[in-house]
Amino acid sequence: MHFSLFIHMERYSEQENHQQLFDELCELVKIAEAGGFRTAWIGEHHGMQFTSSPSPIAQLAYLAAKTERIRLGAGTFVAPFWDPIRLAGEAAMLDVISNGRLEFGIARGAYQFEFDRLTDGMSAADGGQALREMVPAIQGLWQGDYAHEGEVYRFPTTTSVPKPLQSPRPPIWIAARDPNSHEFAVENNCNVMVTALMKGDEEVADLARKFDTACSNNPEISRPDLMLLRHTYVHEESDPEGWRKGTEALNLFYRYFLAWFKNDQQAVNGFFEPVTQESVADNPEFSLEGLRQNMMIGTPDEIIERLKNYEKLGITEYSFWTDNTLPFEEKKRSLELFISKVLPHFR
Repeated sequence: MHFSLFIHMERYSEQENHQQLFDELCELVKIAEAGGFRTAWIGEHHGMQFTSSPSPIAQLAYLAAKTERIRLGAGTFVAPFWDPIRLAGEAAMLDVISNGRLEFGIARGAYQFEFDRLTDGMSAADGGQALREMVPAIQGLWQGDYAHEGEVYRFPTTTSVPKPLQSPRPPIWIAARDPNSHEFAVENNCNVMVTALMKGDEEVADLARKFDTACSNNPEISRPDLMLLRHTYVHEESDPEGWRKGTEALNLFYRYFLAWFKNDQQAVNGFFEPVTQESVADNPEFSLEGLRQNMMIGTPDEIIERLKNYEKLGITEYSFWTDNTLPFEEKKRSLELFISKVLPHFR
């Protein structure tokens, strides 16, 4: 099993400085590289302070110059927000800049807030068609001359300039949840990334089954990789109540997440208020005990046991998701504990 870091700049007040947040992001990526993580992933989000990430390409290009070995993943580009020719060329340039370290992740998108502002109000649920056309278009443009005539994109023969450094192309990852998404990814020789969000390991097992089914349905395709993304917080064995800090932080994170997903507020300078504790009091997934069971929160031994089960499910990459509303020093401590106490059991 490979390990990777999934990271954004989290900003929850005007008092927090984006420069400092970016410096902290870079420090965590350097710690991950030194600790043996395979990839650092950064996503794409617009107008949302709690995931300040309008351009994974810009951040990853900077990190390419500040790191040596860790691979650099866009996790993920949002297909409906892009033109295929521009995305193919910019991503290929990042592969050149990074000396062939690009991991190309793509998704249909999720937040209606962003779709209302970047796609003239397209429903986020309709982003799948852009994804289904974008993937073969990117593959074709990276290979050579390619023309496209689809429902979403149309362009005459052109090619990606530059071409990616990796041959035959950088790995492509598709964020998948429903069976059709898994099927599409495998059919197109793409790796799959999944997240259970707030749900427990039964959801992880279900996502792994969907992936296995897609692989079984396409026996002529070499089995792709399957990455699981989960919020992770590790605390010392000597602190039996240490899990509370992680669960309280993730309770707040997901109350922000739900507020943005509901999209029923007027954003003020890119900020939403989190939904109230009272509004989620009847949802067991928001309870501290529910979060403790479902999220990757625990001592190193507890985390190791769950990771071994994920490995048995066929997960080939586990991505340590840092977003959790905690301050930088606490994130750093948790990551370093994971590296020193957990990773040695998977080498």
